Amino acid sequence: MRHFDYKAVAQEAKIPADKLNFLAKAVREEFPTDDMMYELHLMRVCSAIQSGYVSLEDAIHPRKAA
Repeated sequence: MRHFDYKAVAQEAKIPADKLNFLAKAVREEFPTDDMMYELHLMRVCSAIQSGYVSLEDAIHPRKAA
């Protein structure tokens, strides 16, 4: 069962499939057994990229806080 349509948001944000797969793997590590939380957080990352709050590169390679 799908809870959130993160793929549509990713398409609107023009996130390439290989980069989306990378983001999906990273988010899945955070939520290995909770599909709803996994999809929610992946959708939120895609939405943040689409809105310009974070770049795709920063989402893939986050910088460590000083």
